[in-house]
Amino acid sequence: MAKKFTASSEQLRPDPRYNSKLVSKFINCMMWDGKKIAAQNIFYDMMDIIEKKIKDASGLEVFEKAINNVKPMLEVRSKRVGGSSYQVPMQVNAKRQQSLAFRWILASSRGKKGKPMSERLAAELMDAYNGQGGAMTTRENVHRMAEANKAFAHFAW
Repeated sequence: MAKKFTASSEQLRPDPRYNSKLVSKFINCMMWDGKKIAAQNIFYDMMDIIEKKIKDASGLEVFEKAINNVKPMLEVRSKRVGGSSYQVPMQVNAKRQQSLAFRWILASSRGKKGKPMSERLAAELMDAYNGQGGAMTTRENVHRMAEANKAFAHFAW
Protein backbone atom coordinates (compact mmCIF):
# COMPACT_ATOMS: atom_id res chain seq x y z
CA MET A 1 0.00 0.00 0.00
CA ALA A 2 1.29 3.45 -0.89
CA LYS A 3 2.20 5.94 1.80
CA LYS A 4 -0.27 8.76 2.31
CA PHE A 5 2.34 11.47 2.84
CA THR A 6 5.68 12.26 1.24
CA ALA A 7 9.00 11.88 3.03
CA SER A 8 9.22 15.63 3.66
CA SER A 9 8.91 15.23 7.43
CA GLU A 10 11.95 12.91 7.49
CA GLN A 11 13.96 15.17 5.18
CA LEU A 12 13.10 18.38 7.03
CA ARG A 13 16.11 19.89 8.77
CA PRO A 14 15.76 22.02 11.89
CA ASP A 15 16.35 25.75 11.51
CA PRO A 16 19.83 27.12 12.26
CA ARG A 17 19.01 29.49 15.15
CA TYR A 18 16.49 27.59 17.29
CA ASN A 19 17.23 24.03 16.11
CA SER A 20 13.48 23.41 15.84
CA LYS A 21 11.65 21.49 13.13
CA LEU A 22 8.44 23.38 13.91
CA VAL A 23 10.16 26.68 13.12
CA SER A 24 11.64 25.21 9.95
CA LYS A 25 8.22 24.00 8.80
CA PHE A 26 6.67 27.40 9.52
CA ILE A 27 9.41 29.14 7.52
CA ASN A 28 8.75 26.75 4.63
CA CYS A 29 5.03 27.56 4.76
CA MET A 30 5.77 31.28 4.86
CA MET A 31 8.14 31.12 1.89
CA TRP A 32 7.06 32.47 -1.51
CA ASP A 33 8.72 31.65 -4.85
CA GLY A 34 11.47 29.58 -3.20
CA LYS A 35 12.94 32.59 -1.37
CA LYS A 36 13.83 30.84 1.85
CA ILE A 37 16.43 33.37 3.02
CA ALA A 38 13.85 36.15 2.81
CA ALA A 39 11.37 34.03 4.79
CA GLN A 40 14.02 33.24 7.40
CA ASN A 41 14.93 36.91 7.76
CA ILE A 42 11.25 37.81 8.25
CA PHE A 43 10.83 35.05 10.84
CA TYR A 44 13.94 35.93 12.84
CA ASP A 45 13.07 39.65 12.78
CA MET A 46 9.61 38.70 14.05
CA MET A 47 11.14 36.64 16.88
CA ASP A 48 13.37 39.60 17.87
CA ILE A 49 10.30 41.87 17.99
CA ILE A 50 8.43 39.34 20.17
CA GLU A 51 11.39 38.95 22.56
CA LYS A 52 11.59 42.74 22.98
CA LYS A 53 7.87 43.11 23.68
CA ILE A 54 7.23 40.04 25.87
CA LYS A 55 9.73 39.86 28.70
CA ASP A 56 8.44 36.90 30.75
CA ALA A 57 8.70 34.25 27.95
CA SER A 58 11.20 33.49 25.22
CA GLY A 59 10.27 34.00 21.58
CA LEU A 60 10.18 30.27 20.89
CA GLU A 61 7.79 29.65 23.81
CA VAL A 62 5.48 32.42 22.55
CA PHE A 63 5.60 30.95 19.03
CA GLU A 64 4.81 27.39 20.19
CA LYS A 65 2.00 28.48 22.52
CA ALA A 66 0.47 30.66 19.79
CA ILE A 67 0.49 27.73 17.35
CA ASN A 68 -1.09 25.44 19.98
CA ASN A 69 -3.76 28.04 20.77
CA VAL A 70 -4.76 28.34 17.11
CA LYS A 71 -4.90 24.58 16.38
CA PRO A 72 -8.52 23.47 15.81
CA MET A 73 -9.88 20.38 17.57
CA LEU A 74 -12.99 19.97 15.39
CA GLU A 75 -13.98 20.94 11.88
CA VAL A 76 -16.92 20.31 9.60
CA ARG A 77 -16.64 18.16 6.50
CA SER A 78 -19.26 17.69 3.82
CA LYS A 79 -20.79 14.24 3.68
CA ARG A 80 -23.27 13.25 0.99
CA VAL A 81 -26.00 10.97 2.33
CA GLY A 82 -29.09 10.06 0.35
CA GLY A 83 -28.93 12.90 -2.14
CA SER A 84 -28.29 15.71 0.33
CA SER A 85 -25.04 17.06 1.76
CA TYR A 86 -24.52 17.41 5.50
CA GLN A 87 -21.87 19.38 7.35
CA VAL A 88 -20.55 16.68 9.68
CA PRO A 89 -18.28 17.66 12.60
CA MET A 90 -15.12 15.56 12.76
CA GLN A 91 -11.91 15.58 14.78
CA VAL A 92 -8.85 17.01 13.07
CA ASN A 93 -5.66 14.94 12.96
CA ALA A 94 -2.39 16.41 14.25
CA LYS A 95 -0.76 17.19 10.90
CA ARG A 96 -3.85 18.98 9.63
CA GLN A 97 -4.18 20.90 12.93
CA GLN A 98 -0.65 22.22 12.50
CA SER A 99 -1.05 23.11 8.84
CA LEU A 100 -4.36 24.89 9.48
CA ALA A 101 -2.82 26.87 12.34
CA PHE A 102 0.09 27.93 10.12
CA ARG A 103 -2.25 28.83 7.27
CA TRP A 104 -4.61 30.88 9.44
CA ILE A 105 -1.80 32.82 11.15
CA LEU A 106 -0.11 33.61 7.83
CA ALA A 107 -3.40 34.55 6.13
CA SER A 108 -4.36 36.85 8.98
CA SER A 109 -0.98 38.59 9.05
CA ARG A 110 -0.87 38.88 5.23
CA GLY A 111 -4.33 40.44 5.31
CA LYS A 112 -3.10 43.40 7.34
CA LYS A 113 -1.42 46.17 5.38
CA GLY A 114 0.84 49.11 6.08
CA LYS A 115 3.62 47.48 8.15
CA PRO A 116 6.50 45.16 7.29
CA MET A 117 5.62 41.46 7.33
CA SER A 118 7.77 40.76 10.40
CA GLU A 119 5.81 43.31 12.46
CA ARG A 120 2.44 42.05 11.22
CA LEU A 121 3.43 38.45 11.97
CA ALA A 122 4.73 39.39 15.43
CA ALA A 123 1.47 41.18 16.23
CA GLU A 124 -0.60 38.20 15.05
CA LEU A 125 1.48 35.69 17.03
CA MET A 126 1.32 37.80 20.19
CA ASP A 127 -2.46 38.07 19.74
CA ALA A 128 -2.70 34.29 19.29
CA TYR A 129 -0.49 33.82 22.38
CA ASN A 130 -3.05 35.90 24.33
CA GLY A 131 -6.04 34.07 22.79
CA GLN A 132 -7.25 36.78 20.42
CA GLY A 133 -6.62 38.04 16.88
CA GLY A 134 -7.66 37.04 13.39
CA ALA A 135 -6.39 33.45 13.49
CA MET A 136 -8.16 32.81 16.81
CA THR A 137 -11.37 34.25 15.33
CA THR A 138 -11.10 31.80 12.43
CA ARG A 139 -10.59 28.93 14.88
CA GLU A 140 -13.60 30.00 16.93
CA ASN A 141 -15.73 30.19 13.78
CA VAL A 142 -14.69 26.65 12.79
CA HIS A 143 -15.51 25.37 16.29
CA ARG A 144 -18.83 27.22 16.27
CA MET A 145 -19.77 25.57 12.94
CA ALA A 146 -18.87 22.15 14.38
CA GLU A 147 -20.98 22.81 17.50
CA ALA A 148 -23.93 23.99 15.41
CA ASN A 149 -23.85 20.81 13.32
CA LYS A 150 -23.51 18.32 16.18
CA ALA A 151 -26.89 16.88 15.20
CA PHE A 152 -25.23 15.36 12.12
CA ALA A 153 -22.36 13.76 14.04
CA HIS A 154 -23.89 10.31 13.57
CA PHE A 155 -23.03 10.54 9.85
CA ALA A 156 -19.31 10.45 10.66
CA TRP A 157 -18.29 6.90 9.89
